[in-house]
Amino acid sequence: MKEALWWEPLEHHKVRCILCPNACIVLPGRRGICQVRENRGGQLYALNYGQVTSICLDPIEKKPLFHFHPGSLVLSIGTYGCNFQCAFCQNWRISQERPSCTELTPEQLINICAAQKKRFPSTIGLAYTYNEPTVWYEFVKECAEQARANGFVNLLVTNGYIEREALEQLVPLIDAMNIDVKAWDEQFYRSLARGKLDPVRRAVEQAAGAGVWVEITYLVIPGENDKDEQIEGLATWLSGISPVIPLHLSRYFPAYKYDKPPTPLATLERLRGIAREKLDYVYIGNAWQKGYADTLCPQCGEPLLERGALELERANLSQGVCPGCLRPADIIGNVWM
Repeated sequence: MKEALWWEPLEHHKVRCILCPNACIVLPGRRGICQVRENRGGQLYALNYGQVTSICLDPIEKKPLFHFHPGSLVLSIGTYGCNFQCAFCQNWRISQERPSCTELTPEQLINICAAQKKRFPSTIGLAYTYNEPTVWYEFVKECAEQARANGFVNLLVTNGYIEREALEQLVPLIDAMNIDVKAWDEQFYRSLARGKLDPVRRAVEQAAGAGVWVEITYLVIPGENDKDEQIEGLATWLSGISPVIPLHLSRYFPAYKYDKPPTPLATLERLRGIAREKLDYVYIGNAWQKGYADTLCPQCGEPLLERGALELERANLSQGVCPGCLRPADIIGNVWM
């Protein structure tokens, strides 16, 4: 536990958390929506500081980040808690409940990462993931500072639901982000995630504008956010930021409070076709089929990177450009094979 950042005192020992757009007013002895920030005697504390529920050395493709150091490994860590309450959450056991934890300091985490790099040289840094990492803000920020000082990169896999000022202090430490845009529909956010779309849009624009490499994940749920016009709207908006932002259309499976059947592959393929009219790189995730995760040259169609279910299998690049037409491949960093 540690005193939280991003809060302000109110009368009668109440506090307002200003880390995310929920702006929870927290009474003494109570917690905010995320369930990890508690008012103790008129001060807000981060209960999950240093509390690790999951730690694993993962292929970077699992995040998913396809255009940032492809083929590399990242030490992935997560805690518990979330500032959304998605009825379809795929990780609800750590986002909506409090599981058992292992306590680690930032120094210990950096030492673990360094030890992994000795064993596996393609280990490039840390990924804050699994649950919503922005509710772990204090720990993430300290770890990211030490990771940067030790030559490691920092990756954030997030729902993007964070206030501008808090993100502004964090993004100088973050090298790449996968941001989960849950729908192109305000009503979806309000009814199924208990949040709002506009702050997520702003976070995407803010991160990209700050020079962070950004990729987007969109979980396609049948009957909820799978309309053609929704994907067209999302792709049009992303292309206005940059047409090279990769979009991952992810297949939904029943989880938590949702028992709808999995997303049909035909739906994912149709939506991929729509998004490709605006964006250079569109992938289908959480559904292994040959070609779904391959990177193709947007200009000539040459396969540049071929992937299996969760990792890079073959690279066909010549000094960062397409070998067929010499177009730059929009890849950040080394390709590890």
